[in-house]
Amino acid sequence: MSCPASRGSRSDVATVVISQKVRAGREDDYRRWQERTSETVRAFPGFEGTEVYPPASADSAVENEWVVVFRFAHLDQLSAWLDSEARRVLIEQGRDLFEEPPAQEVLVGGTPVQDSVTAVISHEVRPDQEQDFVRWQARVLAAQRTFPGFMGSELFRPVQGVQGKWVAVFRFDHRRHLDAWLASAERTRLLGEGRAFFVSYDVRKVGSAFGSWFRFDSRAEEGAPPNWKQAMCVLLALYPTVQILNLTVGSRFGALGVPGYLSLFLSNVLSVAILTWLLLPLINRALAFWLVPGRARPLRTEVAGGVLVALCWVVFLVVFALTTG
Repeated sequence: MSCPASRGSRSDVATVVISQKVRAGREDDYRRWQERTSETVRAFPGFEGTEVYPPASADSAVENEWVVVFRFAHLDQLSAWLDSEARRVLIEQGRDLFEEPPAQEVLVGGTPVQDSVTAVISHEVRPDQEQDFVRWQARVLAAQRTFPGFMGSELFRPVQGVQGKWVAVFRFDHRRHLDAWLASAERTRLLGEGRAFFVSYDVRKVGSAFGSWFRFDSRAEEGAPPNWKQAMCVLLALYPTVQILNLTVGSRFGALGVPGYLSLFLSNVLSVAILTWLLLPLINRALAFWLVPGRARPLRTEVAGGVLVALCWVVFLVVFALTTG
């Protein structure tokens, strides 16, 4: 697997973004292989964290494309991992899990941002068109700033002697805002202009659907659990919260004559506050054996965690069925 790399200007932190198209039906095998990889990389000097993002939208689900991010303190430490015998063995063991060789970009520098969704776009720029490409990227940035949810953009130059790709990284506060930009007529028009400056480009999306609701204190650098686990836990906390608020605060609002639209808004404020600062931190601690990403765990543990959450759903359903009729 070749290793494209791009250099930023803010720090020595080095990040590799790896895109992997997993064969249909091999997702569980891939998860176990990725857990072994995450466990192995922790032993390397300079390692700071790893994040695994499963397919999160309809277009990526078709291709079953997973994105993995590894962060190291310095480029030489990241390079030592990428070129290591341990990683070579892991790649050989997992070769039949993928439809094609994984693609990757190495970013040196940059500013990691939590609670956002990121697009990583690599460009193969035409010879002698670098300055025009940079000016074109400035026009792209000006257009992005007019779109809702835009949080920032960075352009990483190639590293001489390693490879010639340029990498643009931009962030939005939510996937729907990122998708709106990617599908916009303005971006289509700009891409038409840009094709005079680059031969090809690849787009990868990196992000977590529930942001800071799933952080693990000293393990925060390990990223977030898979979205399906996050969704199960959010439902586990949200359902009883909404039910209890409807039975207590909701009826009180009604007695006071508070309009329905305002009552619903105030109830949602209370729900989000309770989830963010009370229930989800408790769930994170109680289910850390199942939620903390990057841990190598047997299949029975994965199943046990999911069954436990589902049983809690059933308990809540029975309790509210008996108490509310």
